[in-house]
Amino acid sequence: MGRAIGFVFGIAVYAFFFVVFLYSIGFVGNLLVPKTIDSGAAGPLAMAIIVNLALLSLFAVQHSVMARPAFKRAWTRLIPAYLERTIYVLLSSVVLAVIYAFWQPMPTVIWSVPDGLATYSLLALFWAGWLIVLVSTFLISHFDLFGLSQIFANLRQRPFKGAPFRKHLFYRLVRHPMMTGFMIAFWAAPVMTVGHLLFAVVTTAYMVIAVYRFEEKDLIAEIGDEYLEYRKEAGAFLPKLRRREPASQPGE
Repeated sequence: MGRAIGFVFGIAVYAFFFVVFLYSIGFVGNLLVPKTIDSGAAGPLAMAIIVNLALLSLFAVQHSVMARPAFKRAWTRLIPAYLERTIYVLLSSVVLAVIYAFWQPMPTVIWSVPDGLATYSLLALFWAGWLIVLVSTFLISHFDLFGLSQIFANLRQRPFKGAPFRKHLFYRLVRHPMMTGFMIAFWAAPVMTVGHLLFAVVTTAYMVIAVYRFEEKDLIAEIGDEYLEYRKEAGAFLPKLRRREPASQPGE
């Protein structure tokens, strides 16, 4: 019964995450959803900045602390190990929902691209960014990432074996294509407001700091020399420029 309840709980969390993910697209892109990054009545600018920075900081702390191996070791003394990832996904989704609910609009326009090719190009980039994010999750095992593989293995009473380290498609070009996709989606805005700019700047800074300060160190500790070699082959967020070898001269 406990395994079945855990499985149902994991499926419910995944469904909640997916709703939040879809809402994220609407929130950032000012599309369809009730509350977007620019909708609502604007209040005092200073208070809006303070509230929004606090909301984004809440996500950064939750997302980074709970992802660290030391926290996981301590946390799984209190909860079943197979639910660790599911609870992480749940709390991350809850924090995102809180951000969207309490975000304070700052609608002053920084730039506005005239309708036409430039607008359609930015919209295409916006959707491409979200597509990169989604596809990247499947390239590294979507179901492991969101806790489904773990709860399914527990339901079947089998040990969970994580996906092996792989570097294919996007991962042959960059080490963190999900982050790249988010950055593209957040910055590709035909209309950039102060609020949207604050969101894009802070989230981009967080992703860069989190990758270099925490995630890369964890990956090196887990994977070892293979990951160190991978760092030489692929850039963190952008493909590395390959140096062309000088053409050999006749007789050499």
